[in-house]
Amino acid sequence: MATQLKFSANINTFNACADRYVLTGYGQRYPTDELIRRATQVEGLTGVEVVGLWHVNDDNLADIQRQVQEAGLVVTCVTPDIWAQGKWGMGSFASNDPAIRAAAIAEVKKSMRWAKRLNCEVIDLWFGQDGYDYPFQADFISAWERIIAGTQECADHLPEIKIVVEYKPKEPRTHCFVGTVGSTLLLLNEVDRPNVGAMIDVGHALMAYENAAESAALLQRFGKKLFYMHFNDNWRLWDDDLTVGSIHIVELLELMYWLDRMDYQGWYALDIFPYREDGVRAAAESIKWINAAHGLLDKMGRDKIAAVIAKSDALAASAMIREAMMG
Repeated sequence: MATQLKFSANINTFNACADRYVLTGYGQRYPTDELIRRATQVEGLTGVEVVGLWHVNDDNLADIQRQVQEAGLVVTCVTPDIWAQGKWGMGSFASNDPAIRAAAIAEVKKSMRWAKRLNCEVIDLWFGQDGYDYPFQADFISAWERIIAGTQECADHLPEIKIVVEYKPKEPRTHCFVGTVGSTLLLLNEVDRPNVGAMIDVGHALMAYENAAESAALLQRFGKKLFYMHFNDNWRLWDDDLTVGSIHIVELLELMYWLDRMDYQGWYALDIFPYREDGVRAAAESIKWINAAHGLLDKMGRDKIAAVIAKSDALAASAMIREAMMG
């Protein structure tokens, strides 16, 4: 392998996951300290992500920091909750209500301050509720102006903290404003702050009918704005958050090649929801798949891969992959 990959996981990986049919989740619910302990059971995992107000707040921040350090882990990302409460139902940064917009911006700034105290340099800005469900429901121009201005305000609050914009085409809204790598690049260009970049969630890219490898290359080409990665898998129809490598193996391999080629140095973070599976086992299997795909690049040979790409020879590419994977 050319580099040693750094693995993190959304700490919710290790908790019972609920859906709209089983609201209590399919397993046992754990407090945050137990989630941290369960994370230590995953070989190769050295980081965890936390959600503001879910896992960290003003009152427990010092305790969480101590628990994470004693577990031999680091916090790699703090995600402000601007999507999981009813008040955000009609939008956060893009809301028509100035009080709601101010509250959302305040929540993000708070998470930035928490991240700094946790020695974490990244917060995840996901505009899940900023979108629309029906025709004639959204003022597209005003919504984008508000999202741009709000992101700039947050970026200027603590320039040493990186904001990674996580795009997703739908859910919870039927249409999310920041839904593709293209719209994300437009947002980053307008925000124009060095500490604002993007995250690719592989499952979100699949939902958007993107090739995550191409999306990563675009973010690298237009401003070197790929700051963070979320790994998972799905059937393209929905954000299933399945374990890595369970469906789209060849696409995973190509993504690993391009991350390696672009010298991506960020975290390889897991954002999986193992509803009916054990979270520790699911995370361990996902890490093994990522490492296996990365290791396969050595077997294929990076110079050979580059030569095949340069010739645009689809059948040579197919043969190269088949021989590496199946002998």
